[in-house]
Amino acid sequence: MLKSNHAQAGQKLFMSSVIGLANVLAFAAAFLGGPALYNYTAPLVLEITYQTYGGEIITFVKLAWHGACYLLIFFIARATIGTALVFGGLAIATRLM
Repeated sequence: MLKSNHAQAGQKLFMSSVIGLANVLAFAAAFLGGPALYNYTAPLVLEITYQTYGGEIITFVKLAWHGACYLLIFFIARATIGTALVFGGLAIATRLM
């Protein structure tokens, strides 16, 4: 019973560390990649907005699209990094056993 609790505590520690590391790395990716994604896609998004809805909401769409670019990079990076860390950790654990 004590061995089972010890293994569960180790798994919880590993998973919380993976989540924390994934969040930090995803934040760095969003910080570095968000402006690039915005600069690349903003002209197209703003042109489509202007043609479809007119110029009244361009300021709002600029702000919303800027935030969406950061969030998109963050969540894709977090999912990718978290998955890679979990599978990498499992691969190392199975090698050691």
